[in-house]
Amino acid sequence: MLSTLRKAWKLPDLRKRLLWTIVLVVIYRIGIHIPVPGVDTSKLINLTSQAGSIGGFYDLMSGGAFSNFSIFAMGVLPFINASIIVQLLTIAIPSLEAMQKEGEDGRKKIQKITRYSSILIGAFQTFAMYSIINSQGALRDTSKLNMLLIMLTLTTASTFLMWLGEQLTVKGIGNGISLIMFVNIISRIPTSIGQIASLQKAQTIDPVQLIVLAVVVVALFVAVVIACLAERRIPVQYAGKATAKGLKGQTSHIPLNINSSAIIAIIFAMAVMRFPLMILQFWPKSAAYNIILNGKYSIFKDSSVGYMIAEFIFIIFFTWFYTQITFKPDEMAENMHKSSGFVPGIRPGEPTARYIETVLGNVSILWGAFAGVIAVAPMILQLYVKSQAMYFTGTGMLIVVGVALETMKAIEAHLVMRRYEGFLSE
Repeated sequence: MLSTLRKAWKLPDLRKRLLWTIVLVVIYRIGIHIPVPGVDTSKLINLTSQAGSIGGFYDLMSGGAFSNFSIFAMGVLPFINASIIVQLLTIAIPSLEAMQKEGEDGRKKIQKITRYSSILIGAFQTFAMYSIINSQGALRDTSKLNMLLIMLTLTTASTFLMWLGEQLTVKGIGNGISLIMFVNIISRIPTSIGQIASLQKAQTIDPVQLIVLAVVVVALFVAVVIACLAERRIPVQYAGKATAKGLKGQTSHIPLNINSSAIIAIIFAMAVMRFPLMILQFWPKSAAYNIILNGKYSIFKDSSVGYMIAEFIFIIFFTWFYTQITFKPDEMAENMHKSSGFVPGIRPGEPTARYIETVLGNVSILWGAFAGVIAVAPMILQLYVKSQAMYFTGTGMLIVVGVALETMKAIEAHLVMRRYEGFLSE
């Protein structure tokens, strides 16, 4: 990795992209410390310190902006939610599906729809966030004018982050939105270590628990790295010309790595499990609030066995579902047939599509189960190590490792392209 970065730094164009990335990230991190006026952040400590709380999730994804209630408190979550929703709607709405097949022009139209959708979703999430902090008594001014000011500030800042992510993609090294999430999660590591150190100093956890914690975290990290690098390869044989020694063809493969589907599945599963809390937050004294969120058999009760099982099942389902709608076995089989390719032992056309669909189904269920374990294991560990920092450790690892690998692939792709350009110019 370090050698790749050294090679990239030596090339003027790539060095410019790296510098742009650093500058834009610094601008974003400066915005993390610009507070929203009229909010008493001391009242939000309980909201962000509770394990598995929606406040803790927002704080992780925003890099601590929620606990400080800065202008970037919502982070890039509205854009991520909009992207997921628009991709799901491309299946249900024929016009969007046709637009997706129009090539570059269709992609730009869908991006435009996603941008406008993210603004609408951001406005809704801003209102929900306002209601949450209001319920905590964190507002110094509860007038409608102040409510509009806070909502406008957060929505505008979220829209700015969407633009900043696009600039990171165009002028930086790519994966702009993902890089923002990467920086946010990385920035919380010192805070998490500090929380665990304070627990050890207060003798809340003993040295044995600390060693077990370290071993589990390292094991999770190694497992995530191995899983993110792993891929299921479908062999493909391409027809070639006839020679004296027989038919000479070309052998290749289709690599299947659904790490991105697993990450989106975790985020979507978290959103589903926290949706009742977000809605019922408007009526904290209602009977529905006590029954659904605090009931004895409620699956929405944080840290309960039912909650962990439900989230585990949701992660498997969403991984399978998102994989099926993004990979599209029918199109893969059709493109393979047009290129005179075939899977050895499988007839072209419909049988190939069914074979790819079966492989994708098996891989997605296996990956979903792995992602579920990664997400749930820190929740179980958190019951023994009383730190909110442990609750989202697995999810954070999966995002960080996945983004880091994708970023290194993007840099290597730029290096390969520059190498070919140099060869052609000589």
